[in-house]
Amino acid sequence: MMKEKSDIDQILAKMKAEESKRGKLKIFFGAVAGVGKTYAMLEAARLRKKEGTDVVVGCVETHKRRETQMLLEGLEILPVQKIMYRRIEMREFNLDEALKRMPSLILVDELAHTNVPGVRHAKRWQDIEELLNHDIDVYTTLNVQHCESVNDIITQITGVVVKETVPDSFLEMADEIELVDLPSEELLKRLKEGKVYLGPQAERAAMNFFRPGNLIALRQLALRYTARSVDAKMRAYKEMYSISKVWKASDRFLVCISGDPSAIRLLRSAKRIASETGAEWIVAYVETPSITRHRYRQNQVDALIISAEKLGAETIILSGQRIGETLLAYARSKNIGKIIIGKPKRSRLSEFITGSVVNELARQSGEIDIYILSGEVEEKVPKPIFVPHRPLSWKGALLSVMIASLCTVVNSLLFSIVEPSNLIMVYLLGVICVAFFFGKRISFFLSLLSVLCFDYFFVPPYFTFAVADVQYVITFIVMLITGLVVSTLADRLGTQMISARLREEHNQILYTLNKELSKTSDSDELIKIAVRHLEEFCRCPVAIFSFDQDKLTIAQTKGTLPFPLTSNEEGVINWVYEHGKMAGRGTDTLPSSKGIYLPLVGTEKTVGVFGAFPGDSPLLSDPRKMHFLEIMVDQTALAVEGAQLAAAMFEAEYTIEKERIRNLFLTTFSYDVPQKLSDISKMVSKLLVRGEMGDKEKTDIVKQIRFEVEQLNSLSVELHNILKFRSNVIPDDRKTIKS
Repeated sequence: MMKEKSDIDQILAKMKAEESKRGKLKIFFGAVAGVGKTYAMLEAARLRKKEGTDVVVGCVETHKRRETQMLLEGLEILPVQKIMYRRIEMREFNLDEALKRMPSLILVDELAHTNVPGVRHAKRWQDIEELLNHDIDVYTTLNVQHCESVNDIITQITGVVVKETVPDSFLEMADEIELVDLPSEELLKRLKEGKVYLGPQAERAAMNFFRPGNLIALRQLALRYTARSVDAKMRAYKEMYSISKVWKASDRFLVCISGDPSAIRLLRSAKRIASETGAEWIVAYVETPSITRHRYRQNQVDALIISAEKLGAETIILSGQRIGETLLAYARSKNIGKIIIGKPKRSRLSEFITGSVVNELARQSGEIDIYILSGEVEEKVPKPIFVPHRPLSWKGALLSVMIASLCTVVNSLLFSIVEPSNLIMVYLLGVICVAFFFGKRISFFLSLLSVLCFDYFFVPPYFTFAVADVQYVITFIVMLITGLVVSTLADRLGTQMISARLREEHNQILYTLNKELSKTSDSDELIKIAVRHLEEFCRCPVAIFSFDQDKLTIAQTKGTLPFPLTSNEEGVINWVYEHGKMAGRGTDTLPSSKGIYLPLVGTEKTVGVFGAFPGDSPLLSDPRKMHFLEIMVDQTALAVEGAQLAAAMFEAEYTIEKERIRNLFLTTFSYDVPQKLSDISKMVSKLLVRGEMGDKEKTDIVKQIRFEVEQLNSLSVELHNILKFRSNVIPDDRKTIKS
């Protein structure tokens, strides 16, 4: 039966792949230039050609390496596209020729290359994306420093800001990433032998980028990036074939925390394990309906989540009915083979009544390993942000007495009409209402009061707590238990409604923001919309800062800033813009500033900085709100970047049109006009020459002169229309570009 299911899954996967009609992308990935990516790509292409595949070379940079040039022999090479740029003839990949040829496999070197203005796409990865959409397989090469997600790390390691990057969203579409690796010593040897760069370029590389420490760090980055890509492919494969069992192919572990402040010890121990093993770690907190209403517990969890993020962990808050089941389901979905949990501190009686998370994990974990740690012995526990409420306030007790009294009055009116057992339902109705609107603590107290009132007023002997019939004792017990169960269920329903409402509010905020952002393509208008929504969400003054030629300006703010923008604040904003990381108040980076600043990071660059000035607002103390704020900022960044890219595309089209008009003018005034004036001059000279000339011949010459003059007039009208178009239409669009 299992074999049959597997065969069906394979057939469905094959059908899905055939229906997609998208080419396959293979990236030959390396740490730096010179490790042999192009060489490996050509070797793989020659092998595919021997197998009968239609292979074409679209663009390959050999850098005058003899062994690489030899591998090109016997392969069909497409003609390049020649473009004049700043009086220099540039040679670019010819996308139109490739689409016209439609090979099965095409080689396009240097994925991160930026095309010359005038080519259809600004980036080479966009050319490759169009090839893939036309069902053409592509082989390409890439160095790790060109990956967008590690750009800031590369800058820290090498001190070099890499301008040409490829979005990770595009790299995730690759069907295969093959790592081409070379030891650092051998790579330096190749550099000295001139097999990487030639002449002065090799000397500059050896002094700067190709230092031994840099090469070791870049090699480690390339290995980790490849491992992460392979891990993502493995998870996708498991999801495609519905494989729930964990494959322990990657070193990743999950840390489960509770609302206990001492969980900080567990986080410290987990951080130490992650540092020693180099493993990724995720901190998870499971939010169950029974604890969602407890503000004190939520405050402690928020403090622990902030501490985990400062330690470098990825954090997530899960929702579920049972902690063990929720943790195991998440671990299996992420292919996590290890779960770390703290030692239980509750008594055996408490565990017997409410259950033990450790025992639940141990029974249901299966192939997942469970580790129980005690954490560090001496560690200061973070204090709660808010003072906890008392178990039951006098207001809650008074409310319970009032509801119990009201139910007793109603029952006294019904006592002569209905059976005493039916009076219990009135008390249960009061318990349900109180549990739904005021929580479980008050409803528990009301359940006990309801039993006492029923016994005192409606069970003989009346007006005493004595019971004549022993069977009523069972009634009291069942009534109390029923009240407790019903109140628990009602409280859980109310909690779920609160959680659903909060999620709906966040979804509605995000939907409204995206809807308004999609209505315009003007950068100023986009920023204005974003500032309005962000200020409504943060409930404090906010601003978005932009950089024009590295000069800081306030792009948009609602109202005025709560304080003058000092040089210190400008320094924080510049740091956030350059490093693409959050900084400011409430963070570990420059915490003395008055505002908290988040970068507006797009797919290719940072387009600005968002600043919030919370003052006494609890914005910084709520990790959930901060995470959602980051989502809103990311959406704003993508919208602004899209508008800027559209403006840049229009600018490129305008530049092309301007060059076309310039060439038209040059052609007209360098050839057409002089030629026609020369013809007219010759014909006029014939008329002025003395001698006999018949009337018919004179008439023909005059007609010819008239025709040439009309041609010049038509040409002047065309030039006038072009100039009118430039002066009336283009400037209006250029105003949009500047905005």
